Amino acid sequence: MGEVSVERAAAGYLRYLVVERGLAGNTVEAYRRDLRRYGEHLARRGKTALGEVASRDVAEFLAALRQGDAGHPPLAASSAGRAVIAVRGLHAFARKQGLTDSDPALEVSPPPPPRRLPKAISVEEVERLLEAAGSTADPDARALRDRALLEFLYGAGARISEVTGLDIDDLHIDAASPVVRLRGKGGKERVVPVGGYAVRALGAYLVRGRPALAPHAKRASPAVFLNARGGRLTRQGAWGILRAAWERSGLTSEVSPHTLRHSFATHLLDGGADIRVVQELLGHASVATTQVYTLVTVDKLREVYAAAHPRALG
Repeated sequence: MGEVSVERAAAGYLRYLVVERGLAGNTVEAYRRDLRRYGEHLARRGKTALGEVASRDVAEFLAALRQGDAGHPPLAASSAGRAVIAVRGLHAFARKQGLTDSDPALEVSPPPPPRRLPKAISVEEVERLLEAAGSTADPDARALRDRALLEFLYGAGARISEVTGLDIDDLHIDAASPVVRLRGKGGKERVVPVGGYAVRALGAYLVRGRPALAPHAKRASPAVFLNARGGRLTRQGAWGILRAAWERSGLTSEVSPHTLRHSFATHLLDGGADIRVVQELLGHASVATTQVYTLVTVDKLREVYAAAHPRALG
């Protein structure tokens, strides 16, 4: 068993990916490059037979991918992860085919992907985006809807699905303390406050905008946000509204519905809000999910420190 070469096993594995698995040509070529690099790495350590490979060799290969070796530049976590998957696939294939009696790659996992920080835009950029959506004094029903939609996304920190799923009965904006009931992931409901700007935009839309859109429907819809035909606005429709406002705003930063939700959370934390309060407002099951936003505000903390601490600059 131990005399099967790494090169021969890799060739058999690649044929299997093409014939049995039907993988795309580009994917197979990427795996071929990864396995060639793996073979070179093992050969430099005097190992050419598959049965000679130990778990330590696979782990060292992963480290070499991330650090760079023998003329190869360091790879990003995603590229290194693909290479490790190729190596794990090779060893699993070899054991299944009886080419070896062990799988040294079984315990070696691909590197975790980098933690992506939520993207947020500044308060000034939010204001530019909202102004580009429309005005509460606009006579056009769709402009009133668009302004109310974006004001609500930012003012309530809601997910796009929560906003498009919103019904009239979920709104309680005439009370002294305006609130809305949102249905989040898994059908979990939460009640969140609605800010004054969003309340005014919603009021203008509900009084002058929505009644102009509703008659176009074949049957009445309970939805707050309606499309041009009087039916419930879809996620794709809401995306289109945001995209159009973004193009008119002249902002250079890409903006998505989730950007407004991220900005909502970031601006609250920048303003001194407790993280557990923000957790409840966002509808996160765990505060650990919300803690990623604290990383976003580090720059803000650094600015405050540099400006306020007597020994910050020296």
